[in-house]
Amino acid sequence: MNKEDFYNAEGYPIPTHYYAVQSIMTAERKRVEQTKIYRPIVYICSPFRGDIKGNTEKARRYSRFAVKEGYLPIAPHLLFPQFMDDTDTDERETAIHMGLVLLTKCKELWVFGDEITEGMNREIKKARYRGSIHVRHFTEQMEEKENG
Repeated sequence: MNKEDFYNAEGYPIPTHYYAVQSIMTAERKRVEQTKIYRPIVYICSPFRGDIKGNTEKARRYSRFAVKEGYLPIAPHLLFPQFMDDTDTDERETAIHMGLVLLTKCKELWVFGDEITEGMNREIKKARYRGSIHVRHFTEQMEEKENG
């Protein structure tokens, strides 16, 4: 906007225009700043095997939930099956190991659902062994459980 946009034809200021533009600019600055806010990394721990399609969809919902809560989610079971074969024992072990390495970079481990699979159990044990990774338990409806 030009300076002239804030004055009428007679040269008098139009405060409404000025304040409207200022309000828009302030809102945009806040929006940009919000994207720069620190987001702790959280590891999404949920079943994968079995109902792969359903479990993948759940992991996507859990990851989106983490974003809405202000976290940066890591869900290796959404990433690694894109290029690793979960039915191949060696590739599965490699993928689990890579996931455990990623887990060490996370502030928290979020466990979803009541079913704890063998892979999830390894992730939980690793987080507890490290001691610096807070483990939180959630229902499938993404409600935090009191006593994990």
